Amino acid sequence: MISSVLVANRGEIARRVFRTARRMGIATVAVYSEADADAPHVAEADQAVLIGPAAARESYLVADKIIAAARATGAEAIHPGYGFLSENAAFAEAVIAAGLVWIGPPPAAILAMGLKDAAKALMIEAGVPVTPGYLGEDQSLARLQAEADAIGYPVLIKAVAGGGGKGMRKVDAAAGFAEALASCQREAAASFGDDKVLIEKYVTRPRHIEVQIFGDAHGEVVHLFERDCSLQRRHQKVIEEAPAPGMSAEARAAVTSAAVKAAKAVNYRGAGTVEFIADASEGLRPDRIWFMEMNTRLQVEHPVTEAVTGVDLVEWQFRVASGEPLPLRQDEITLNGHALEARLYAENPAGGFLPSIGVLEHFRMPAGIRVDSAVEEGDEVSPHYDPMIAKLIAHAPTREGASDRLAQACAEVEVWPVKTNAGFLARCLDHADFIAGDVDTGFIGARLDALAATPEPSDEALMVAAAAALGDQDGPATPWRDLTGFRLNAAPETTLRLYLDGRPVLASLPQGDVEADVLITGDEVIVFEAGEAYAFSARAPIADLDEAAGDGQIRSPMPGKVVAVSVSVGDTVTRGQVLMTLEAMKMEHGLTAPFDGEVEALLVSAGDQVSEGVSLARLKAAA
Repeated sequence: MISSVLVANRGEIARRVFRTARRMGIATVAVYSEADADAPHVAEADQAVLIGPAAARESYLVADKIIAAARATGAEAIHPGYGFLSENAAFAEAVIAAGLVWIGPPPAAILAMGLKDAAKALMIEAGVPVTPGYLGEDQSLARLQAEADAIGYPVLIKAVAGGGGKGMRKVDAAAGFAEALASCQREAAASFGDDKVLIEKYVTRPRHIEVQIFGDAHGEVVHLFERDCSLQRRHQKVIEEAPAPGMSAEARAAVTSAAVKAAKAVNYRGAGTVEFIADASEGLRPDRIWFMEMNTRLQVEHPVTEAVTGVDLVEWQFRVASGEPLPLRQDEITLNGHALEARLYAENPAGGFLPSIGVLEHFRMPAGIRVDSAVEEGDEVSPHYDPMIAKLIAHAPTREGASDRLAQACAEVEVWPVKTNAGFLARCLDHADFIAGDVDTGFIGARLDALAATPEPSDEALMVAAAAALGDQDGPATPWRDLTGFRLNAAPETTLRLYLDGRPVLASLPQGDVEADVLITGDEVIVFEAGEAYAFSARAPIADLDEAAGDGQIRSPMPGKVVAVSVSVGDTVTRGQVLMTLEAMKMEHGLTAPFDGEVEALLVSAGDQVSEGVSLARLKAAA
């Protein structure tokens, strides 16, 4: 067994690997950027090494710095986590060449599965069913457009080196193909350094089914059943579960055997996931499940597999990397109950899911379930990395029980002032169609307006806010005073005007008892309800004269990089038209016109780095 491991990653996956390493008596080494100097994964490691500035390309993506850190600390092995360099064959080769143990698949397997077009060709040769599409070398717009036209719309453009939904666009008609291709290629080049794409037929009612596989150095490969990752937004997974709802024994046998066949085709070793797309228009049928790609690493959603199989997948990674055989045979791996995972992001669903950054001055996670968190109270969510701050995982004997438990857990999340998607997650889990197992990858998109909108606070929340605000008026404001269990007994009924998001609301003080968790910060009372954080103020907001005048200023909602400007000065634009594209937290965000008008000024160019709140463009309203 290896004696020490360096985790070439950050956040919750680094902490997750350290947890198993400590249990197994393996010493731990963290690497960190300047932005992560005070991060929990740094504090939890036995040793930690600074490897560069905040930008990942200058720290976490620099292989030489990570290998140097392993040598300096005497680490015996390197675990890549997921993301960053985890599926980089050159990095794996460099680790091995340095005399270190690589906790991952062989570099040849990473190469074979790393490019989607080559992987598909290999799967066809191995007899694994794949979706129809174009995998060719000719990457000209004319050829790609012609292939898409021939396949028939809708089609999916996918970066061949992609993952995590980046470099992927659905195109519904020929007219939108060129623009979608340019955006896809740009995002792929920025994320993976490779703008090559493939074209696939888009399945109209798709489900995303993936199989956890594991191989050892002795030629054995097993599967640990399937996961359903169909609840996605912009091709990024939101809620995952195991096993897949509605999966028959026949369909399970087909998909798991195909996954094992795929792994054996590349002499796979270690943890991996074979991903399939299923046409769910007539349920999960064995003949309508096709290979999509293989992720040659541990997945973000691996905890649901751990919950239903009782297997610690990180422990298996350590054992296999140390040369041991797989701990269990295929017939010894069994399913137990149902598990679901929800990804808690620092983002604002009601504001177009824009990332939210800042200090987590209040951060309370639910009890009674597994929480894999990247942060703690007092930490800062920065714009430099992925906005996922925690994973919530619930396990129960039945899908209904696990779903109920997870929905309640999401509703109990308390975070301030950073915004999160906790309420959105709870609404997804509570939706009648989700409860019925009627899911596909379009589930969220078809219901987005209802799921993303912040509901009005309940009468009880208004009462709590009024009672707390009135009770705080007699003394000086105490920032972040926690009134957990605040109780007001037999208060006289009183109507109080409060302000929520700048608009007035009337709240009645209760005649009886009120007991709730609130925060008071300055002149605001924060009430947590159903995963949402409502900020009430007793004072009327000061009008924003620029906004009140509708001055047409297009401001940056977050720090980031302008990657494209889609208009020119003098152009006529319509409300909702994309004016420019901002890249932040590893995603592209389109900034749109707030009204019909004309572009009066462009204050930035493609390639510019911008701060939050700066003016990027100015419009004047149509006459």
